[in-house]
Amino acid sequence: MRTAPLPAPAPFGALLRGWRTTRRLSQLELALASMVSQRHLSFLESGRARPSRQMVLQLAEALEVPLRERNDLLAAAGFAAHYRERTLDDAAMAPVHEALRRMLEHHEPYPAVVVDRAYDLRLANRAFDALLGLFGAPDALWQACCGDGPRNLLALTFHAAGARPFIRNFDELAPVMLARVQREALAHGGTPPPALAAVLADETLPRHWQQAMPGSLPPPVLPLVLGRDAVELRLFSVISTFGTPCDVTTDEIRVEAFFPADAASETLLATLAGHGE
Repeated sequence: MRTAPLPAPAPFGALLRGWRTTRRLSQLELALASMVSQRHLSFLESGRARPSRQMVLQLAEALEVPLRERNDLLAAAGFAAHYRERTLDDAAMAPVHEALRRMLEHHEPYPAVVVDRAYDLRLANRAFDALLGLFGAPDALWQACCGDGPRNLLALTFHAAGARPFIRNFDELAPVMLARVQREALAHGGTPPPALAAVLADETLPRHWQQAMPGSLPPPVLPLVLGRDAVELRLFSVISTFGTPCDVTTDEIRVEAFFPADAASETLLATLAGHGE
């Protein structure tokens, strides 16, 4: 006698199990972290039980799910989104926009940018534009590597018509950056930024760069060495995020601030910004 096939897991259960697997937690570990019984958690994953809205948010918090994907979990469970997504130009985002603008402005004469999860450029200070000016007209560089699409830092870094020819330690920097982007994608449920697909399809890049070595860790500080002709600029960067994001936009925004790695670079940055005249 043939037994009937088991029913397919409900969409929420499949997503929940996927996040638990991504975070490398057993059902017992997640149950303890979220203060839910392991039996109930098993029922949620199998589709034998439906979660309440509060239960979805409780599990998402324990799993440290990004806010965009928390909305996906809510939708899979049949609930409306909890976290809003607004552009930086939205009136409600004015305090955030002003805080970011001040951060970039106060960082001058050093370059700084604001990017989202896809590495699309949201804001940049004048020092960053001046830095790009070392290698050509900034608008032309962006057009060459991004076309009419969003200005994207991944594309700018890896495109042969972008900044790539001017990165003197590209072979050192590129695999570390790719590994970081892929780790970030995994932390966000495995969805990579669109620009990454174009980078990975670039046949001029070594294939082994596409996958980080198991157990490898990025160096605490990796310099970015830029140069053109006799000019050389050595930088390192620090990435900042909002500690208590309240919507999808602030959850995904990052500020990358660049600092000079030596005295010569500090002088050059000041000169580019007009502070060394």
